[in-house]
Amino acid sequence: MKDEQLYSIALTRIPGLGLIGIHKLVDALGSATAVFRNRKDLCELVPGISPKQIKALDCPEAFRRAEEELLFTETNRIRCLTLTDEDYPSRLRECDDAPLVLYYRGNADLNALKIINIVGTRHATAYGQDICIRFLEELAAMLPEVLVVSGLAYGIDIHAHRAALANHLNTIGVLAHGLDRIYPSAHRKTAIEMLEQGGLLTEFMSGTNPDRQNFVRRNRIVAGMSDATIVVESADKGGALITAGVAGSYHRDCFAFPGRIKRSEARITFFSARITAFSIVCCNSRMLPGQS
Repeated sequence: MKDEQLYSIALTRIPGLGLIGIHKLVDALGSATAVFRNRKDLCELVPGISPKQIKALDCPEAFRRAEEELLFTETNRIRCLTLTDEDYPSRLRECDDAPLVLYYRGNADLNALKIINIVGTRHATAYGQDICIRFLEELAAMLPEVLVVSGLAYGIDIHAHRAALANHLNTIGVLAHGLDRIYPSAHRKTAIEMLEQGGLLTEFMSGTNPDRQNFVRRNRIVAGMSDATIVVESADKGGALITAGVAGSYHRDCFAFPGRIKRSEARITFFSARITAFSIVCCNSRMLPGQS
């Protein structure tokens, strides 16, 4: 287990390999450990791999950084989950672009029987906040074991986390940075509460800043580990639409609450992603589309 963690982290640090190249190697050999231990035979074992890629695997700096990160995880009670770990989110593992390594601190089961994510605008209205509260209150009564996933961002994300906590539901925050910080810092108190009733999850190593491109990468984890994406208020362009689009590409259900049509954040009501009935959203709530 420890070897696979070390080799998996190191593999993510190999320059020029990329996620596609990493998956190609791991899929062919079965594990990151096998990739490095069979490095001399990779030309025969992995069709199409280049000598340059094989040479790149000889990277002491990648292993130095991997050892440093493992020490950080052990010191801070963080779990390092590789693709071969049984606790790795199984729904996410099915995705072609699944992270090779996830860093997790918390107590929730990432393979819970039912998992949803709730995403939306960072400029949530009182209407959107109320949807989060009422929806999760009713959902908790129906399915007290459901796991609620979001991104700990401003707006709908943080309201979804807080509504989940208030209704005694486990909730996971998927971060766009390492677990050595909380961003935004204003959500630190909620994040700490989530460690006892859910957790924090990221693919990024300690020292990683919350840069713009990381949020896009984060969204695929939110979508990939969930059975369904539920959108509450979103503008024409934004992370919620990206998450919904990714969820659709993974053949996962997408669900949107009706918005207030005159507000730009409500235009998601008419977005082109597939809106389907979601098996766990079957209560007689008057908030659900198509019901009076």
